[in-house]
Amino acid sequence: MSLKNWGLLFLLALLWGGSFFFYKILVAVLPPVTVVLGRVGIAAVALNLWLIAAGTPMPLDGKLWARFLVLGLLNNVIPYILIAWGETRITSGMASILNATTPIFMVIVAHLLTHDEKLSAAKTIGIGFGFAGTAILIGPDAFAGGSELWSELAVVAASCVYAFAAINSRAFRGLPPLHAAAGQCTGGALILLPLSLIVDRPWTLPMPGAGTWASLLTIAIVNTAIAYWVYYKILGTVGVTYISLVTFLIPVMALLLGVLLLDEGITAQALLGMAVIAAGLAAIDGRAFSLLRGRPSTID
Repeated sequence: MSLKNWGLLFLLALLWGGSFFFYKILVAVLPPVTVVLGRVGIAAVALNLWLIAAGTPMPLDGKLWARFLVLGLLNNVIPYILIAWGETRITSGMASILNATTPIFMVIVAHLLTHDEKLSAAKTIGIGFGFAGTAILIGPDAFAGGSELWSELAVVAASCVYAFAAINSRAFRGLPPLHAAAGQCTGGALILLPLSLIVDRPWTLPMPGAGTWASLLTIAIVNTAIAYWVYYKILGTVGVTYISLVTFLIPVMALLLGVLLLDEGITAQALLGMAVIAAGLAAIDGRAFSLLRGRPSTID
């Protein structure tokens, strides 16, 4: 990891952490499905224009586009709607911490659905820590019920769906990265458009103000389209394992943005839950324990 790549990693964490901040602003004005349509649809347009300008437009293959619809459903439509809906009732910081459980679900799903990514002792310990941290975050809400509990569970469910999306995306390894990003966003937008028309009836909503449009454009262009570009730029030099470190950083960025710009508070319970989840991610990742044992990690 060069200094440049560390800088890009922090930038990626800021971009993806910022999406939780903008969700909180947008769902106060627009319904969740329409917010997600704006994010994914504008990002899809931007990415496709990017490819056309580069002289490498998307291929016109029916089977490939059917797969893009599935990837868009799993990677954009379902998790984005769950997170946006969850943030109608919980803070952006809490949502980002709960979303940090994604790699924990990835380990479980990969063990069940692949032949080359099976559970190890370290991964099992990490899963235990991850679920313990989630239980700490939800806390008494798990017994009291209410809207906050369902919102928290919605974000956790989004993390689980992301895990299935990650397994599905393995089938796109031979495709250029920006084509995969543009394809999944376009596929997601094609599903979201009729869904928004049916569920939200956006023509009945008041016209959003300039601030809302600015937030929607930012989350689409900066936190989605540009974030994908940063992600694939890092991926081309260091690989997916090092990029997974971004999972440690996103909640920190989202918490800071929530405190500084949304006047959200940070509770001791949230900090403890985040620390326990981070310990679980460290166990799954393996590098920290390799350093403590005084020998190099075998992860590349």
